[in-house]
Amino acid sequence: MARIIADISVSVDGFVTGPDPRLDNGLGDGGDALHTWAFSDDPEERRILEETTLRSGAVVMGRRLFDIVDGPHGWSDEVGYGAREVGKPAFVVVTGEQPASVRLTGLDWSFATTGVADALALARRRAEEASAQQGRELDVLVMGGGVVIASALAAGLVDVLSLHLAPVVLGAGTPLFTEGPPCTLVQRTVVTTPNATHLTYDVRSE
Repeated sequence: MARIIADISVSVDGFVTGPDPRLDNGLGDGGDALHTWAFSDDPEERRILEETTLRSGAVVMGRRLFDIVDGPHGWSDEVGYGAREVGKPAFVVVTGEQPASVRLTGLDWSFATTGVADALALARRRAEEASAQQGRELDVLVMGGGVVIASALAAGLVDVLSLHLAPVVLGAGTPLFTEGPPCTLVQRTVVTTPNATHLTYDVRSE
């Protein structure tokens, strides 16, 4: 069965965007520093990004993040999920309602309107279909935003938590964790690179 991996970059003080995130400034003020590692030419950072994207059979995101990446200043052939690394996995958006239109029509979009659990179940089915087609094990990557990841963790639906800890203190922004049930993590790997510390945890079911 495909694993559910929550994978996100975060500041030292726990934010996944800087202050004032909006459609034309999706990461907020100063938030670009969170993803410096993902655009680096450092060989180890390239390896981590490649391994992350190569294992993606399906990718889950929230509606706010979809509106940003599908917006006029969002993804392109050069900038996007694994744009320099892999093909195009299925994308599942957690949303209250389907968008009226989609700019990135070349990507495989599904819109789950009945909550995080149903979105992850759909993404797992798509990842397992891709695994069968490609003859290798693929996973579901939950890329954000913070609310979607926190909701999935709170519901006990995440198998692995992968954090890319950027060496920046943003002071404010969108927090990754707010109030919620406790969650026990088992540390598996710690990799330090020039622009981040990459932490991988198994999420222990209580």
